[in-house]
Amino acid sequence: MTQNNYRALSFEEIAQLEAHQCMADDWSNILVAREFKPDYIFHTRFSGNIRMGVFEKEFILPGGLKKHSGLRHVTLHNCTLGDNILIENVQNYIANYKIGSDSCILNANVIYVEGESTFGNGVEVAVLNETGGREVPIYNELSASLAYIIALYRHRTEVIVRIKEMITAYTRKITSISGTIGKGVRIINAATIRNVNIGDYATVENVSKLGNGSINSTADDPVYVGDSVIAEDFILSSGAVLSDAAKIIRCFVGQACHISHNYSAHDSLIFANCGFENGEACAIFAGPFTVSMHKSSLLIAGMFSFSNAGSGSNQSNHMYKLGPIHQGIVERGSKTTSDSYILWPAKIGAFSLVMGRHYRHTDSSEIPFSYLIENSDETYLVPGANLKSVGTIRDAQKWPKRDKRKDPRKLDCINYNLLSPYTVGKMVKAIGILKNLQEISGETSEIYYFRSARIKNSSLKTGLKLYEMALDKFLGNSLISRLEKADINNVADIRKTLQPEEACSGCEDEWVDLSGLFAPRSEIELLLKKIEEGEISTLEEIEETFRRLQRDYYSMEWVWALNQIEGRYGVSRDTMTTDDVIRIVSRWKEAVVTMDNLLYSDAKKEFSLISKIGFGVDGSDHDKMRDFECVRGDFEKNPFVQSVKEHILVKSALGDAIISKVRNIRN
Repeated sequence: MTQNNYRALSFEEIAQLEAHQCMADDWSNILVAREFKPDYIFHTRFSGNIRMGVFEKEFILPGGLKKHSGLRHVTLHNCTLGDNILIENVQNYIANYKIGSDSCILNANVIYVEGESTFGNGVEVAVLNETGGREVPIYNELSASLAYIIALYRHRTEVIVRIKEMITAYTRKITSISGTIGKGVRIINAATIRNVNIGDYATVENVSKLGNGSINSTADDPVYVGDSVIAEDFILSSGAVLSDAAKIIRCFVGQACHISHNYSAHDSLIFANCGFENGEACAIFAGPFTVSMHKSSLLIAGMFSFSNAGSGSNQSNHMYKLGPIHQGIVERGSKTTSDSYILWPAKIGAFSLVMGRHYRHTDSSEIPFSYLIENSDETYLVPGANLKSVGTIRDAQKWPKRDKRKDPRKLDCINYNLLSPYTVGKMVKAIGILKNLQEISGETSEIYYFRSARIKNSSLKTGLKLYEMALDKFLGNSLISRLEKADINNVADIRKTLQPEEACSGCEDEWVDLSGLFAPRSEIELLLKKIEEGEISTLEEIEETFRRLQRDYYSMEWVWALNQIEGRYGVSRDTMTTDDVIRIVSRWKEAVVTMDNLLYSDAKKEFSLISKIGFGVDGSDHDKMRDFECVRGDFEKNPFVQSVKEHILVKSALGDAIISKVRNIRN
């Protein structure tokens, strides 16, 4: 509402307000909407400059209780109120706030802005290294990819300086001596809210203390902050839930994250769709879909994404010498089992499973999809074992379905692909490493040694086979996706179809994972160079680059895959023959079927006799079987098992169709 839409109170309205036990330091400092009526304002004290809309609607509270909008038992200082607001029983006061229409504030202690506030923006979070050195200044629109660069590319000093200057400029723009409570907000039984901006349709109830923060709620994806929460120096993104005595200090919480049940976190960055309950986090970089649900779990000084921490998971970043200066990186998709432990510094490869306690500063980053198993205080590495795990495939399938973000604007760019130039590129490296170990130590060696880990001979050989099959699967998928829908009449059409849409310098080289976003390293280097040289000078331009990389993923992936196809199968895009295509597709079909059969066998373990222990507790073996089936169902009817069997049939038919299509064309 503009200044012209306000008017002064009439003498009759002032008299009515005074009759309602209201008072003001100066009635002339109060301006109201032209249709304003004082009928629903009682026991209210006005101080400073006040602007008020109309009070015409009723609120229906939980349980069906109706209350008319209005002011009752409240002190307001320098506040602007929209239309149809209900404020009742504020024990102390509300100061320096603009409150949106249709909002409701009941039974609060104090809500105020004191001095100039950035509302959590610009707060530096000492992520990964508790003693500093990787601080990330948070702001309302921080993405996981940008935070990744700020935290980990410290060697690009000019880049970091310029990005921090951009965030400082953003922070300066939103710095204010007054706060905002948006439209349709519900604040009920709140103790202390100080220097906090609250977005539209947020619910804040029964909180203990909120200080210096932003709750970026939206109508599309409201934020909920609940019982006994304490939050200081924080930012909550749309769709976030913070409840049940959770405590966060100097934290950024991404879109659709859930933090509850006494979880505590400080100096941590928590991005989209993370879930934390019961445990503790200290100086962690939690990329998308990081989960920790158990009371005894501690995540500290580590980087995680698409990760699940088992009960009692723990890490150490302090060697009692120069302080808690050590860090670890757990690449995407990795899990830790119950009572697992990792001594930082360490780096765990993508989609790995960590079992037991590891004291040897493990670096398995170039051996993805592995098991890390502790045996007599030694770390044993089982390369590629997770490629045949049902859990890995199930995780990859569930993440897209568990993306709870409803906000049309997604802050984090997330690629869900299990096999990508990033993970497959690591497999290519792993094959070279394992073969090199064989050459150096001999193919008959019982144990191979790799970066403080041990690899059994049988594990190495099996790992090589699994990696080779995964390569054939990924590259075959890429080739088939190009040929499947193309209009192909001759071999020239095949060669034309294989040509990338546009050149991508460096796409065929190494790729990186910017905490959810896959991209060629060359593209990130180009981005950093543009920032250094001032060609990119705003946060919006950086984020648009990330969004472009996500949009262009499949065209860039094909450039990488085509380069690998040429090297692996000894073919050329310019001279590819039908026989070449048939050979590659045949290898793809064999790899897909073999790996699906491995998944089928792994799933069957969940229906073994051992899995049935505890079923049919007081009955016969027959009762045990019946009880198990009633609870867990029949193996062959299990949805995942059926999907695997269907996948085998569908992919086999697809392979046959492509082979038939190619075989029938003219060379």
